[in-house]
Amino acid sequence: MGRFGVTEILVILAVVLLLFGGKKIPELMKGLGSGLKEFKNAAKDDAATDKKEDKEETK
Repeated sequence: MGRFGVTEILVILAVVLLLFGGKKIPELMKGLGSGLKEFKNAAKDDAATDKKEDKEETK
C-alpha cells in the first residue's frame, strides 16, 4: 500500500460527494474547522497552565 495518487484522491472525493451531497459537505467542514479551533485553544490554555504550575513549583 503506497502513496495516494491523483486518481485515488479523486475517487475518494467522488464517493464523499455521493454519500453526503453538495449541501452537507460545507456544514461538515465548518464543524471540523470549529472542532480543530477549539482543540488548539484548549491545548494552548493547557500549555499556559502547565507553565504557571512549573513556575509556582520552582519558587
